[in-house]
Amino acid sequence: MKVRYVVSAEDVSSHYVHVAIEVSGAPAAEGEIELVMPVWTPGSYLVREFARLVRRVQATGEDGRTLAVTKVRKNRWRVQKGKETAFSFSYSVYAHDISVEGVDLTEDHLYFNGAPLFCYVDGTKEDPVELVVHVPSGWKVYSELQELGRNPPRFRASNFDELVDYPFDSGNPTELSVRAAGVPHRIVLCGRANFSPHKVEEDVRKVVEATYRLFGDLPMPRYTFFYHANERWDGGLEHLAGTAITMPATVFAPKKDYESFLEVTCHEYFHLFNVKRIRSKVLGPFDYENENYTRMLWAMEGTTDYYAHLLLRRAGLVTPKKYLEKVGERIKKFREIPGRNLQSLEEASFDSWIDLYRPGEESRNISISYYLKGDLVSLCMDLEIRGRTENARSLDDVMRHLWKEFGKKGVGIPEGDWGKEAEKATGVDLGSFFDRYVRGRDDVDFATFLRHAGLLLEPKDDESTEGDEPAELPGFLGVEFRREGDRPRITVALDGGPGRRAGLTPGDELLAFDGYRVTFDSVGEMLKKFSPGDKVSITLFRRGLLRTVEATLGKAPPSKWTLKADPSASEIARKIAQSWLESPWEAIAGRADADSEKSKEKAKERPKA
Repeated sequence: MKVRYVVSAEDVSSHYVHVAIEVSGAPAAEGEIELVMPVWTPGSYLVREFARLVRRVQATGEDGRTLAVTKVRKNRWRVQKGKETAFSFSYSVYAHDISVEGVDLTEDHLYFNGAPLFCYVDGTKEDPVELVVHVPSGWKVYSELQELGRNPPRFRASNFDELVDYPFDSGNPTELSVRAAGVPHRIVLCGRANFSPHKVEEDVRKVVEATYRLFGDLPMPRYTFFYHANERWDGGLEHLAGTAITMPATVFAPKKDYESFLEVTCHEYFHLFNVKRIRSKVLGPFDYENENYTRMLWAMEGTTDYYAHLLLRRAGLVTPKKYLEKVGERIKKFREIPGRNLQSLEEASFDSWIDLYRPGEESRNISISYYLKGDLVSLCMDLEIRGRTENARSLDDVMRHLWKEFGKKGVGIPEGDWGKEAEKATGVDLGSFFDRYVRGRDDVDFATFLRHAGLLLEPKDDESTEGDEPAELPGFLGVEFRREGDRPRITVALDGGPGRRAGLTPGDELLAFDGYRVTFDSVGEMLKKFSPGDKVSITLFRRGLLRTVEATLGKAPPSKWTLKADPSASEIARKIAQSWLESPWEAIAGRADADSEKSKEKAKERPKA
């Protein structure tokens, strides 16, 4: 059978995109054919039920005769084609979703990710297809699919997976270009944003080149960064030759926000290798109707997050000091999640479909993000390999090995074999490490791993001082709030925290501490009037009933975790740090500017991992 998709998006005010699937060469035998709408999209592990946005379904024969269509499942339609060898199946999709998983049609642009827009003809998912797109006059069209024609824009995909994996944008966006490592990269930015085009081009080029230096290769002839500027973050979604990223229009300033933009950009670009090509065997070809379970998402996403931060450092886009500060921030966040001790990385990966994308009031107490823990465990694994081989091997070697043996060959990694392949690449026995931190639930001893790089991990309390007298630490309740009017309503009661022990629970609306009224704005200041160990009477509404509980306040966790260079670090530890961060020891220790001429000369001397 031949399948051609015709997308029409000319009525921008309706937010509806019309799709016609033209089928020819169908078997002449009398019968029926089913059309299937995906329930999820690769890269976002949640059943999203895209069929809920489909309307006006119909089918017609070659002579225009209406064919009977029956919806037989939530995402399947059966066409009674009879002896017809050619027919058209058409429908409309409501398109007002700027998310990276969505379809968005406005007066300014059309964007679509293929999964929520395209059905496939059952039994033909592996066959090549054509795509024709009709958009308003004057709009430019952007896609990395093979182009067959321009009037109207016409493309070819080798199969349905490829059709889904090449996002499409149209309109009149800002277009920039970068040529890095010999490969052209486009930057397509939809929406208004206050940014410096030259700076964005230069910084994206540095991200690309840092990734290229790691792998020594780029696996595609062209690449497009699709940026959508709006009022909020929606993150990014990786594709075979591009990425879609939805971000606030104001993300380019101040510097802290811009660094978030670079982190997401680097994360999604690293997916060009890790996930899209270095992948679990489960993740492709895809089953679009059911969950695709893998215990390796920690390596696909968490390891990618690790390199997203590290490559920004190696690209010179953040200083060694800033990189280590951000590691400390992530360690703090991790240590304040009780669920880290109840769910392993493999379990978190497997449960992604019911957990990560559907957080609830108890999530932090019973689960851990495979992004966050996977990032930090990857960091520890890298330092462990470097320490045990005296910097002869590293996680970089593991990623290059996986690229050569699996990604480049188009072969998925068998479930459970990631650790074995890491051992092959480095010669290091990682069995105990995986038993404790990947398959197991041991708390991560960050200090031990950081010492391999001559770094000390220290907790810091948020103390202000008056003269030589340290300020008293405030009491800690261990609950989080949301605003309802001017009242604080509990959203999370941390397991093991003072509030949870006292019986506070999500949904409680706090009214007073020791008889003194509290509001959302004043609750933090009120807690400062108490000290750890103080007993506090808390008045609240619970499901409409007035209650009072007594809580004994605790001590807050450290306000930050700092990483600093150990003055007594060994020579090999210093070499590890220099190779890892691609920076001289003086800069890591804070005794020299990472961008100074002296630092540049020192960096030339660093050993290679």
